[in-house]
Amino acid sequence: MTVTALEALSDNYIWLYQKDQNLVVVDPGEAQPVLDYLANHEELHLTAILLTHNHADHTGGVKEIVAVYPGTTVYGPEECRAYATNIVHEGETIDLLDHKWEIMSVPGHTNGHIAYLVEDKVFCGDALFMAGCGRVFTGDYQAQFETVNKFGQLADDTKVYAAHEYSDTNLRFAKEVDPSNSAVSKALKKVQQQRENNEPTLPSTIEIEKEVNPFIRAKDFDEFVQLRNKRDGFN
Repeated sequence: MTVTALEALSDNYIWLYQKDQNLVVVDPGEAQPVLDYLANHEELHLTAILLTHNHADHTGGVKEIVAVYPGTTVYGPEECRAYATNIVHEGETIDLLDHKWEIMSVPGHTNGHIAYLVEDKVFCGDALFMAGCGRVFTGDYQAQFETVNKFGQLADDTKVYAAHEYSDTNLRFAKEVDPSNSAVSKALKKVQQQRENNEPTLPSTIEIEKEVNPFIRAKDFDEFVQLRNKRDGFN
């Protein structure tokens, strides 16, 4: 089993989960990186596409990919009904590549946002980032607060495959609001070295997030809201 990051748009990652010759694609915001990868790996079979939520930078490539690979099963939440052939819900599992993928409901960024938990990996779209979380477009800060705490309950060694390369900015914000946190300084130094080398900074882990993510570390809901509002104005 391997997980590969494809760069897309300005700062998205499309995640490819491969076992043997079978491939699952997560959140294809555009089609061409996926089509190019499959063209360069003709031995691979596109098994399924997984969608976490209905934003164009996560769904924009679906229809073009399916046009080239008709019959591809597309899983997603209710809000992705325009693209998904199979609607999935909290607590359900899907069987893919000899593994069970657990569906987690993680609203806040959008009302119907989901994540996929398989083995020691969580594909979380925009619900959780390294040292951050998605903007609360729904206005439901309580839902997003509960979502980040839900991620915090996963096993420490769970690898976090977020959908954007926001780690540098998020860690700089974390350092501003928690300047004495040595784990943040250490993570920021590593991330900046990775970016200088043009390397992805992901995946993170839940253990790392519990050390550096100000939203998981928030002591209560009020602090979470204050941090989220500060982060929205931080560049």
